[in-house]
Amino acid sequence: MSRISMPSSDDVTGVPGRPLVVDLDGTLVRSDLLIETAFFELARDPLSLFAICRTLMRGKAALKHRLAESAELDPSALPYDEIVLARVRQATLEGRPVYLASASNKRLVAAIADHLGMFSGWFASDEKVNLAGAAKAERLVTEFKEGGFDYIGNDLADLPIWAKAGRAIAIRASSPVKRALAQHTTITEVEYLPHERPGWRTWLKLFRVHQYAKNALIFVPFFLAHQFSLQSTADVFLAAIAFSLCASSVYILNDLADLQADRRHPTKRKRPLASGAISVLDGFAAMPALFTTSVLIATMVSLKFLAVMLGYFALTVAYSFVLKRKMLIDVIVLAMLYVVRLVAGAIAAEVVFSEWLLAFSMFFFMALALIKRYVELAVRVDSGLPEPENRNYKLKDLEIVAGLAAAAGFNAVTVFALYISSDTVHSLYRRPQLLWLICPILLYWFSRALMMAHRRHMEDDPIAFALRDKNSIIAGAITALLILAAI
Repeated sequence: MSRISMPSSDDVTGVPGRPLVVDLDGTLVRSDLLIETAFFELARDPLSLFAICRTLMRGKAALKHRLAESAELDPSALPYDEIVLARVRQATLEGRPVYLASASNKRLVAAIADHLGMFSGWFASDEKVNLAGAAKAERLVTEFKEGGFDYIGNDLADLPIWAKAGRAIAIRASSPVKRALAQHTTITEVEYLPHERPGWRTWLKLFRVHQYAKNALIFVPFFLAHQFSLQSTADVFLAAIAFSLCASSVYILNDLADLQADRRHPTKRKRPLASGAISVLDGFAAMPALFTTSVLIATMVSLKFLAVMLGYFALTVAYSFVLKRKMLIDVIVLAMLYVVRLVAGAIAAEVVFSEWLLAFSMFFFMALALIKRYVELAVRVDSGLPEPENRNYKLKDLEIVAGLAAAAGFNAVTVFALYISSDTVHSLYRRPQLLWLICPILLYWFSRALMMAHRRHMEDDPIAFALRDKNSIIAGAITALLILAAI
């Protein structure tokens, strides 16, 4: 389409039918470009936070302009709302001019309008004017006259525009928005477009509840110490809940930082934020709520446990914005995050953390992290995708990553065998010889996990795979029975 940014009144009056004006953020696109571009900038350069804060002091228009200038937006990957697109197509078939009006910066709005090729023109913010609320209403009245256009929006900020429109059309309107529309004296005609609200399953998917299984590691020091009491049991359960909520907040943060990369991924594009099933604004709001709740629960355990959990949070944030882009450092950090769970469990249960457990877990989880990277690279090789932008790995690294995973896994088995031979085992177990049977199980599981990854039977996360895989479940059950029999 030809690039028309500010249509004149003559252009409008020359087209029959009332113009339809469509909002962008939260309406045409199930997302918020300000939040997206801010996290894109922070993911690219975390230190830009200080420059972003300085720019914000000059106003939202200046901030949006700065973020848009550095953003690498792919309009084809955005989560467009099909209901709104259908209404735009219908208006076009009726011969009505359709315009895109957004508070987002003009660089982003122009790119989206050009990509869709459905609009007669567009209105947007620039480096000086934030085209939102009353400013947008004034601009549209200047172009189309009061009551001379229909407007599709979604938020309270759209209320001044709806008040000047011939017809107010709302989508994803919250209860406060509906009340405001009902109580407004000048808005007489309102249409609510149908839309699908995210259900509890979608929210649980955003929180990565299936990943909570990893926090079962918090119970490991408690069980291995063989020191059980009602208080320590309660503390360990609270610790697991606190870690789960804290982890969920970080998963959301990571998803916000990786939005654009996830949308280009064959499976990650289905995540709630990337797909638009949950708006980035709602996700952004859920993040501090989850973290604050986790901190409150952690204080009920102990201040030492709280300190460890905050250290975990800081390390995961560093991973999300910096360390995951460092080759091999990323998998070492992932392994450390698992080890931190074990340390947290020992502190919550007030038991001594075994150095043997530390050594074993570092190798064990290093292997799992490398298998995860192997699967991610394999997906890209098979799908013909380019090398990942948010990881410092090349597609040709596939074989060496598999080799490193095997080495780390077999080293974990070696450490476990040395542990069985140590004096520590004889003081904790009456029949330590039974523990030797776990070694071949571990060798089998690591080897099979790599084989399944090589055959493309594993999707992304080896732990999630193990929880669904029948052979892995049987191997885990036999291992647990052997440990119980050895006690």
